[in-house]
Amino acid sequence: MVLDLSDLEEVQRVKEFTNRLARRALDLGGTCTGEHGIGIGKRALLQEEVGDIGLMAMRQIKAALDPKNLMNPGKVI
Repeated sequence: MVLDLSDLEEVQRVKEFTNRLARRALDLGGTCTGEHGIGIGKRALLQEEVGDIGLMAMRQIKAALDPKNLMNPGKVI
């Protein structure tokens, strides 16, 4: 999304829109993830999508491939 980060109302509207969009994708049997994986904003939706075991498996795979957490540090995947 392209937005004006200095406009707090616009930022809030975009966050609400992207959350609705991801939730709609889940409702239709899709995924909440994008081509860059999951960061901070969609962690709760990913939890809903894949559950505890799926999330644990993803974290273990990331840890195995990136043990020093250099690729997208602080991200779930």
